[in-house]
Amino acid sequence: MTSVSTRTDAAPRTAAPPAEPDDVRDQIEAGVLFANGRLAGRRFASLAEAQAWAHPELGDQVVEFNPVCDCSV
Repeated sequence: MTSVSTRTDAAPRTAAPPAEPDDVRDQIEAGVLFANGRLAGRRFASLAEAQAWAHPELGDQVVEFNPVCDCSV
């Protein structure tokens, strides 16, 4: 024997609007470029954190870059 329950007080389901994809041009990260041209192998939460970590006296440069694409806005 099977029983099926039905609810009459349930709210009607509506389809959620499709989520808009993130624009990859907006995905900007801060990093530290060493004097030898290599990018530091760590992530920074902010530009200020990258600036605090960098050693400009050794030739380090703080840079902002897009890790997804090399696209112009």
